[in-house]
Amino acid sequence: MDNAVESGAGYLKGQVLVFQEMVEYQEGAVVSREIIKGEKGTVTIFSFDRGQGLSEHTAPFDALVQVIDGEAEVRISGKPHRLKAGEAIIMPANQPHSLHAVEKFKMVLTLIRA
Repeated sequence: MDNAVESGAGYLKGQVLVFQEMVEYQEGAVVSREIIKGEKGTVTIFSFDRGQGLSEHTAPFDALVQVIDGEAEVRISGKPHRLKAGEAIIMPANQPHSLHAVEKFKMVLTLIRA
């Protein structure tokens, strides 16, 4: 990942951001770009090729997933939720969750550590 991004993405401040253009799709891969990184939270843009995903895991904080392109299945405690562009879901802290690309999709993940 680019050092400027890792150091807090200060170069992005005050600029109009087009999330869909901030990460490209790559065949057979999940791509991420952290746009805000701080002690209290992060905002990361992801792209998932069709069939890719993140395996089931838990996190100690709530996380907001906003789908900005395509379609994904988000499972929370075993319950599937289909999300399309323009839809969002909150993954509760300490509950197992996973993501799967039904088709190529991009999302914004906002994690606030509070």
